Amino acid sequence: MSLPWLHHLMLAPVLLPLIFGAGLILVNERHHQKKFFINLASTLAMLATSVALLLLADHEYWPDGIGLYLSANWTAPFGIVLLVDRLTAVMLLLASILASASLIFAMNRWSRIGVHFHSLFQFLLMGINGAFLTNDLFNLFVFFEVMLAASYGLILHGYNSVRIRAGMQYIVVNLLASFFFLMGVALIYATTGTLNMTDLAMRLSMLSPEDLMLLKIGVAILALAFLTKSAMWPLGFWLPTTYSAASPPVAAMMVLMTKVGVYVLIRLWLLLFSEGPAAGFGFDLLLWGGLVTLAFGTIGILASQEPGRMAGYAAVISSGTLLAAVGYGQPALINVALFYLISSTLAVAAFLLLIELIERIRTPGAAMLALTMEAFAVEDTPEEPVGKAIPGALAFLGLAFACCALIITGLPPLSGFIAKFSLFHRLLNPTDMLIERGVVTWVVIALVVLSGLAGIISLMRFGVRTFWAVQNPVPPHLQRSEVMPVITLLLACLLLTVQAGPTMAYLERSTDALNQPEVYLNRLGLTAAVGGTFGESDQ
Repeated sequence: MSLPWLHHLMLAPVLLPLIFGAGLILVNERHHQKKFFINLASTLAMLATSVALLLLADHEYWPDGIGLYLSANWTAPFGIVLLVDRLTAVMLLLASILASASLIFAMNRWSRIGVHFHSLFQFLLMGINGAFLTNDLFNLFVFFEVMLAASYGLILHGYNSVRIRAGMQYIVVNLLASFFFLMGVALIYATTGTLNMTDLAMRLSMLSPEDLMLLKIGVAILALAFLTKSAMWPLGFWLPTTYSAASPPVAAMMVLMTKVGVYVLIRLWLLLFSEGPAAGFGFDLLLWGGLVTLAFGTIGILASQEPGRMAGYAAVISSGTLLAAVGYGQPALINVALFYLISSTLAVAAFLLLIELIERIRTPGAAMLALTMEAFAVEDTPEEPVGKAIPGALAFLGLAFACCALIITGLPPLSGFIAKFSLFHRLLNPTDMLIERGVVTWVVIALVVLSGLAGIISLMRFGVRTFWAVQNPVPPHLQRSEVMPVITLLLACLLLTVQAGPTMAYLERSTDALNQPEVYLNRLGLTAAVGGTFGESDQ
């Protein structure tokens, strides 16, 4: 049954945060609870909308599972086109889950340490959702800037000296990235006369060799912005410092922002450079850049003592693995990479939220002193061991930390292990995918294994000093609003583990059309031929 109003759901992920974010500015900061519940209502509405869009795309409510929304009914490529397919829908769902958890975590403390937290939070979601939805490079730039502008305010929210230094570095780096973004967009438009991503794929075959070279230069400049956001070495030097300085709920959302760059690279590169006259352009750079980033993250996490920096380098390792997978240019590898993206994003975000709770039981210097004393103590007459009950708060923190460590490092039996095992299987199985990379494939596998080993060493060292070496730790006071978001994110990882088969199958359907521009061209052509009123359904 066709319900025309369902077509307008594609606007909700952008309109909801825009309307609620603007409205929240008018609510006085003294009404913290009211502002929180308004923010939460909008975020949960986006969660429901993302679930609905995922079901509509997967059940092919729109032809080929691709929904198009023509703003003001201007035909593509001249109008603003919002596009929802299976990949867009799953990224919107991931953003909504992470936003809901981060917002609830911030309810009692972090949303109150400064002004306009809730408005900035909604504008951040507007930028992220818009970046996932748009099919136009200029509007991608607009949503990219909305996302960054909101993140500037959130990074500095409840400012202190450390946060200001990290925030200023973050702002300067991203302003430079925005400059490269705009330069790249200008070159692409000057060369092709269009910024619609699908239309670009069609016009590539019509370009002269000179114009094609200029287009490649424009795309390369444009990629600098996304690679900076994706934390590819050496462009991602800002990430560990910023993650450790930001408040926990903001740092958790920044994990998702890092994946926005990876998402755009996946969509743009497979759409433009999988076939045609520019086939294969930039894939080697993404592959080798991913490997160097993976090595950099491995060294960084091994050398880190502070948990916030460990989480930052874990995100760098995740980005390096994803960029290397994209660099192969094989859709059969992309669906596994997307599974890894979802799993690592949830786990690193949960760890960043958990850090603030774990820090409440740590006494500076006590852990190291206790560890040193235990290492050199000699016990001549050991007493009878006496069991000691573990308080509930400590038990929760220990188990949650262990789950995060297992997923981040890729140890069995949780989703991180499934993602890495599936990655190795695809790389080594020539019946599924012909990969003629030889030694490079073994380098990828070796670096992924070494990064997991480095993560085990670093996280285990932190865990021992926190939960074992501290003498008589005082159980911290934990609120339900702090515990439930962490549990929710870890349960989502557990659900990924249990439902790995159906999830992989969905992600495989999501990537099937990414390197087939004709599928999207057909949808644009069908939609462009349909007349009617504003936002008319393209049934």
